[in-house]
Amino acid sequence: MITKSAEQMLAEATSWWSTSIIDIKPGTINVRGYPIQELIGKLTFPEMIWLMLRGELPISGHARLLEAALVAGVDHGPQAPSIAISRMAVTCGLSVIGAMASAFNALDDVHGGAGQQCMDLMQKIAARDASDAELNRAVASELEVFVKENGKVIPGFGHRFHPIDPRAVRLLALVANAKAEGLVSGRYADIGVAIEGALSRQKGQHIPMNIDGVTAVIYCELGFPAALGRGLFILSRSVGILAHAWEQGQQGGRIKGPMPSSIPYEYTGPPLRHFDADVEEDDVTGARVLGLKVV
Repeated sequence: MITKSAEQMLAEATSWWSTSIIDIKPGTINVRGYPIQELIGKLTFPEMIWLMLRGELPISGHARLLEAALVAGVDHGPQAPSIAISRMAVTCGLSVIGAMASAFNALDDVHGGAGQQCMDLMQKIAARDASDAELNRAVASELEVFVKENGKVIPGFGHRFHPIDPRAVRLLALVANAKAEGLVSGRYADIGVAIEGALSRQKGQHIPMNIDGVTAVIYCELGFPAALGRGLFILSRSVGILAHAWEQGQQGGRIKGPMPSSIPYEYTGPPLRHFDADVEEDDVTGARVLGLKVV
C-alpha cells in the first residue's frame, strides 16, 4: 500500500482545484491577475464578462458590440417560455431565486439553444468557405447537412411573431459599423446574409435573421465558442426573468397562474364517459374481475 504524505495530498488537491480565473487570499481578490479594487468603478459589466471568459480585457469597440447583443436579448414578453415559467413559479409560492432557477432550467435546446446552434452552423460554413466566390456553395452544402441531421427549421432565421425582427436590424447595423471601424471582419455577417438569401430562395419568401441569428453573428465575430454563446444568452435573458419574477410578486398574493380562467383552452381527450364499477365473475377461471361500462 502506497501512502502519501500530507504535503503530497495537499499538492494533488491544489492541482485538482486549479484555476486561472481568480486568486483569493485574506485581504486579496485578484481577477485574471487584476486586483478587484482596481476594476471596480472602471470596468463595465460587459467588459468584466469578457475578462472572466477570455482572460484579457477587450478593446472598447468589442465590449460595446458585446453589450449591444446582451441588451437586445433581455426579454421577449411573458409568452416566452422562460419568462412565463418565472412568473408561474412566483404564483406557486416560490421566491425570486426559485423562479429564476425554474426558468433557467427551461433554457435548453428548444428554448435557448438556437443561438448556439446557429453559431455552430456559421462556424462550419466559415471553416468550409475559402473565398467570397465559394460562400454560397458552402452555405448550400452545410444547410443540406443540417437539414438531414436536424430537420428543416434553421435556428436563427424567421420568427413566429415578427416579419422583420427589429432587434436584428439594429444589431446588423452595429456590426456593419464595427466592420467599417476595423473592429470585426464582417465575415459572419456575410455568412448570415448568405444563409438568409438561401432560405428565402428555397421558401419563395423572405426568411430574415432573428435575434438568435444576429447575436450568433456578433458572438462569432467576437471570437466566442458556440457553447459560450448559449451562456451569454442566458446571462442576457436572466435580466428579463428577474424583472418578470419580481413584477409578478408585486401584484399581490398567489394566483392560480398568469393565464386567467376567462381564456379558454382546447380539450382534445375522449368525450364524456362514466365509470360503472361492476364486479363480474370470469366464466373460465371463476375469478372476480372489475367490469367497465361506458354509458
